[in-house]
Amino acid sequence: MQLSDYGMSRARGFLSHYEIDAIGLPAMFNGALQAANNLSALLTTGRVRHWLGELADPGLEDWAREAPEEEVRTAMVHYSFLVQAYVWGEDEPPEFLPANLARPMVAVADRLGQAPLLPYSGYVLDNWYRLDKGGPIDLSNVAMFQNFYGGVDENWFVLVHVAIEAEAGVLLDNAAKLVAVARQGDAGEAERLLIEMDAAWERIYGHFARMPERCDPYIYFNRVRPYIHGWANNPALNGGLVYQGVEKFGGAPRAFRGQTGSQSSIVPAMDALFQVGHSDDPLKHFLTELHEYRPVAHRRFIEDLAAQSTLRDFVAAAKSPSLTLAFNACVEQAARFRTRHLEYAASYINKQMTDKAGNDPDVGTGGTPFMKYLKKHRDENRAQLV
Repeated sequence: MQLSDYGMSRARGFLSHYEIDAIGLPAMFNGALQAANNLSALLTTGRVRHWLGELADPGLEDWAREAPEEEVRTAMVHYSFLVQAYVWGEDEPPEFLPANLARPMVAVADRLGQAPLLPYSGYVLDNWYRLDKGGPIDLSNVAMFQNFYGGVDENWFVLVHVAIEAEAGVLLDNAAKLVAVARQGDAGEAERLLIEMDAAWERIYGHFARMPERCDPYIYFNRVRPYIHGWANNPALNGGLVYQGVEKFGGAPRAFRGQTGSQSSIVPAMDALFQVGHSDDPLKHFLTELHEYRPVAHRRFIEDLAAQSTLRDFVAAAKSPSLTLAFNACVEQAARFRTRHLEYAASYINKQMTDKAGNDPDVGTGGTPFMKYLKKHRDENRAQLV
């Protein structure tokens, strides 16, 4: 396995190989781009649906099938933000998404093999750029490109994820190498790669720990989170959203999962490498379903890791105390990451109060009662040491 086979790299991990500010879109996008660039102002008026309802349908179907992937992914970022703003930008959600948004949204999503709403890839992985192109991908040098309201809390929430994803490139590159190393029986190299991964995890925690610096829990819950919900398991939408003008949906409501950090592929990739399993529960079914919301190449990477990794068996058979220690340290790091996720979920979501339709503090943006099952999966992860 090599990261380049999946459009990935050690320096960027699952992040886009390009930067969105360098990607231009054809003139047919001018109206949508104007609205996307002015989205904060449109939301502030309190009648964002009026403004977005005036956009023309650019007829993207043929373009989306043939255009360069970078352009289609950029169109996905902008249109998915417009769709989320249309649905959640007023006090009560609508029963339908109008054809002028539904048709282009479905066209770009179909090309990418993803669901037609905001995905983690559109929110984070493809929605960033460096201010200094010669500088690093870190919090001192990255910016969010497309926003809802904008502001430091929204930007920081996304950019902490960008920094984590960039740092995780070391984990993913070493994971791919460990597949071969385990098959070759090279205990020394396996130990070296695992120690390097453990150090990368520490840098990831350094970024993760900075979330409260510029993203306040109250602002996150009330001004950031409302716009990233999906249509599944959301009583405010009565079973889903009708995509008008999309023939393949036949006029029936569609209940798609919302953007969530659980769509990040880092932890699933580590579970695949370390052969960590989880017992049957609603969150496991939810995470299995979310796998289909990831970019196709990222799904393939996780699936290939799961199919090819023999690392756990190799470590157990090697009976090397230092190799076992290095392996267990990385398994524990993944459990620790789940713990930190749980802590932030509690302070940024579960402890907040709301009366806004669709923004339930007991249900994740993906549509699941997350607190109970996050704890369970963390504990199962920690229990599977060698």
